[in-house]
Amino acid sequence: MTGVFFHVQHLLGIGHVRRAALIVRALADAGARVTVAFGGFGDTAAEFAGATVVRLPPARAADSRFSALAGESGTPVDDAWKAARRDALLAAASAGRWDALVTETFPFGRNQLRFELEPLLDWAYGLPVRPRIFASVRDILVAKPDAGRRQRMVATAARWYDAVLVHGDPALVPLTATLPEAAALGDRVRYTGYVAPPDDAPLPPGDDGRGEIVVSVGGGAAGAPLLCAAVEAAQAVPAHPWRILVGPDTPGDAVRRVAAAARPGCVVEPARADFPGLLRRCALSVSQAGYNTMMDVLAAGCRAVVVPFSAGAETEQPLRARLFAERGLAVVLDEAALSPAALAAAVTRALAAPGPAPLQVRRDGAAASARIILGRNGGPPPGGAMFDGSPDGPGSYNARPLPPGDHP
Repeated sequence: MTGVFFHVQHLLGIGHVRRAALIVRALADAGARVTVAFGGFGDTAAEFAGATVVRLPPARAADSRFSALAGESGTPVDDAWKAARRDALLAAASAGRWDALVTETFPFGRNQLRFELEPLLDWAYGLPVRPRIFASVRDILVAKPDAGRRQRMVATAARWYDAVLVHGDPALVPLTATLPEAAALGDRVRYTGYVAPPDDAPLPPGDDGRGEIVVSVGGGAAGAPLLCAAVEAAQAVPAHPWRILVGPDTPGDAVRRVAAAARPGCVVEPARADFPGLLRRCALSVSQAGYNTMMDVLAAGCRAVVVPFSAGAETEQPLRARLFAERGLAVVLDEAALSPAALAAAVTRALAAPGPAPLQVRRDGAAASARIILGRNGGPPPGGAMFDGSPDGPGSYNARPLPPGDHP
């Protein structure tokens, strides 16, 4: 049985966990033995069905600028904490035999975790037979204005990794759109298609979602302004019932404020596992513009208003929102312009617009990623701008040896 060691750490939103969980499930369904090293807070580790989950000392971003890591006390972690967590990660990795090692986001983000991930990679290279090493990244990266930092990310990938799995469609947005230097990685870049749940998501019970305006904020760590604006905007657009879903990481004071402001015709409740089914019935989705939510919107084919998260140096969601708007798939309201009145106007405009035309992109990225990781598809293509997860590939994947001097 193929062994896969998968490192996952979310720092603010939970989208990284959800995407990684779908890939892990696909690996388990394909017969792999998967261990997930998980360093986040909350119960999201339960999403990794079919895998063994090793809980590392939890951490999150200290603020929306990702200026530091904060531990359970909410204060920045120190060198002793980092050493303990590094040792816990290496102990978990050393407890098994692995054919593949996957890091989620790193080295194209999660620079704060270099203290544990570089020792992990060094450990893997020191084994008599090292595992194949993969980076798992979404289609759009947060823009890094520092050219030196971009070059270091690519150099790290070239030094340690056999392949970079890009969970997207180069016809919609290639990796080089937000990281031009990635062109230097050549055929190590492997497009898998988008990682999304199956299209046959079960419908919710009764009439939940039918004709509703469904407001969601993912995990909710950065969604309080949208929730607060939505509960007031609902009073200005009473023709449709509103359903406001509060994420598990939404600050408690915001939850109380939204619940207190809700009027008849507006339901406020925790985020739901059947969210994709709600969107299949809804009149309109109102959300931020995270990867997973936009894949759910795409699958449902519903009208959408998106308010992309743009605090600090965030550029990923604004770019994704713009791409959807250019294709007539969403009305965009900038976060800086968010108010109850502006949101109500955007909702009214979206409801009056024609329904979105289907967007033909591949969304079987979880299964395609599993095939690549497990070596059940063809070898690297010439160049990176093509899908590489086809089940009818010509042979087995053989990790390309790194050039002399290109690894420790």
